[in-house]
Amino acid sequence: MLEDKVKIVNQLGLHARAAAQLVHLANSFTSSIKLQRNDNKGVADAKSILSVLTLAATMGTVLLIFVEGTDEGAAMAAIKEMIEKGFGEM
Repeated sequence: MLEDKVKIVNQLGLHARAAAQLVHLANSFTSSIKLQRNDNKGVADAKSILSVLTLAATMGTVLLIFVEGTDEGAAMAAIKEMIEKGFGEM
């Protein structure tokens, strides 16, 4: 199991389009991917759009990423990169 943290950097935060991108990416991996707000106000399955949207992650929110499975390294790298690059909005 891999664990890391990342900060939401895009101005609109983890809004519907960004969440859809994240879920699409997460579903391309076989590993289990969970997101947790650093302030413990929510945990989400990164493969579920409704779950991800309930995080209400605005700009500046720190998320913990937990990835477990056969392709966990690639999954972690891809998820982190997408979030750090602001979902292509920056």
